[in-house]
Amino acid sequence: MGILSGMTGFARVTGEESWGSWAWEAKSVNGRSLDVRVNYPPGCEALERDVKAMAGERFNRGSLQVSLRVDMAAGAGGVTIDHALLGALAEAARKAAGFEPTPEAIATLMTFKGVVETSGATLRDLAANEAAMAALSAGARLALDQLGEGRRAEGASLMGLLSGHLDQIEALAGEAARLAATQPGLIKAKLQKQLEELDQEGRVDAERFAAEAALSAARADVREELDRLGAHVKSGRDLLNAGSPAGRKLDFLAQELNREANTLCSKSASLDLTNAGLSLKGVIDQFKEQSANVE
Repeated sequence: MGILSGMTGFARVTGEESWGSWAWEAKSVNGRSLDVRVNYPPGCEALERDVKAMAGERFNRGSLQVSLRVDMAAGAGGVTIDHALLGALAEAARKAAGFEPTPEAIATLMTFKGVVETSGATLRDLAANEAAMAALSAGARLALDQLGEGRRAEGASLMGLLSGHLDQIEALAGEAARLAATQPGLIKAKLQKQLEELDQEGRVDAERFAAEAALSAARADVREELDRLGAHVKSGRDLLNAGSPAGRKLDFLAQELNREANTLCSKSASLDLTNAGLSLKGVIDQFKEQSANVE
């Protein structure tokens, strides 16, 4: 027996390293195909390829949003000084003041934007650290695994709901079969009443009346529709038991179930059978709505 999976889930995984901390968040919602979007810090482009490859190995459908946040540890990468920029500023100060800048003036010049770089440069250079990238990739893998567990938990709930809908469809089809067995008699009685009202002189012979009644009963015969409903219910159970991916097939099956229910209603010769057909359509709509959540 396979495992049914939904398409909705959320996972968050965090970690601490010597260079800082990180957090992966992965969330998933319904989608007609697999769409993976990855948000990552500058310099970590390689992680996008890893995440998309890992998602493709785990999922078939769904819209995924995967995000990475990295907080660098204080002093993790040291300090980088742009000596060329600092020298240009010091030369400009010397020319303006007419004497060499004092140490205090140099310290003030170092506060100018771009002279001293700390964490920004370290974050951009994180991709060059193989150990760091391996840790981040492993964290993404764990987040996607946990997301898969959440989607399978949703699938277990959907399994119960969809199985219940199929049971209801089968029961209603059985009730429709019982009511359909009375259709020939109802049609004959209806035709007899019409004949009595329209042919009071008795010009229509019994043989012709019998032929017309038989033809009308044949047109109202819903045994094929009921047989196909039974076959579709069996196919639905087989799909559920086989597990995901099954969402698209279940959606198509819901359309076929609805087609048979519509035909049953159009052929109905009694209010009771029509009501049974309408009840079938209601349950089939619920089945279709829930099948849209299946991967």
